[in-house]
Amino acid sequence: AQAIVSCTVLPPALMRALKRVARRAGNVSGKGHVFETAQALRTACREGTFSLQTSGHAPGYVQANLVILRGEHTRDFEAFCRNNAAPCPLLEMTSPGSYEAIRLAPGSDVRKDLPKYHVWRDGVMTEEREDVTDLCNTGDMQAFLLGCSFSWEDALASAQLTPRHMEEGSNVPMFNTSIRLKGAGPFEGNMVVSMRPYRPSETEKVIEITKAYPAAHGRPVHVGNPDKIGIDVSLKPDYGDSVVVHDGEVPHFWACGVTPQNALRNARLPFAITHAPGHMFVADILSEQLKNWSVP
Repeated sequence: AQAIVSCTVLPPALMRALKRVARRAGNVSGKGHVFETAQALRTACREGTFSLQTSGHAPGYVQANLVILRGEHTRDFEAFCRNNAAPCPLLEMTSPGSYEAIRLAPGSDVRKDLPKYHVWRDGVMTEEREDVTDLCNTGDMQAFLLGCSFSWEDALASAQLTPRHMEEGSNVPMFNTSIRLKGAGPFEGNMVVSMRPYRPSETEKVIEITKAYPAAHGRPVHVGNPDKIGIDVSLKPDYGDSVVVHDGEVPHFWACGVTPQNALRNARLPFAITHAPGHMFVADILSEQLKNWSVP
């Protein structure tokens, strides 16, 4: 099991930005509270006192996307992740019937340690919940935890490149694209991307920071004209929230862990569970440690 590591002290400018996120987004206390550790956030989720999006919380800790599937679909989904490591970097796969992320957060329970879940039936998201324990009722179900770009947002903020959605206290904008994925079994479709606007003069630094995290989507998959990857120039997101793009800024797009939810729609599985976009599993390992992780 991975040992829990204490988070380093964050720059004052970053903590101010993160508190601004919490004040604007609201939280359990209403006083601009930011969860400083992953364990504290997971405990609040488990107790039902936190159900908001997780960007800006537990800074310095890894965040992950979640997919829970029945046994007959797990082998194909694992292959799908291996075929598409940029949008689906596989960090951990639990044992059948187990819901503890032993590598990422010993003692965790992925059925109730996230703020919000989506339940899928026949390829349609039919229900939003804060706890899915009663739905995980067969011994062959497995959870997949996939890398998330929220893991490196604090690194951008530390470099005075705070993502716009953090400044505005909103969820990151996410878009369906025309970028095709390599299928496996019933899983196929197009990539979903997240977007953060920056000035062209900042692009090199943004790429330098994010490419160091291949287990959290890595560098952008596209910079500039959204139309080239099938996104309307109006930049109205398919998931998450719109953000302001200032004059002189260009959109930067990263592969996104909401991609499997598109694949689930296409697969039309009888049953599946995912995180709600932006409402992630927060692990006990540090984002800096993720630089040393290889993905299948």
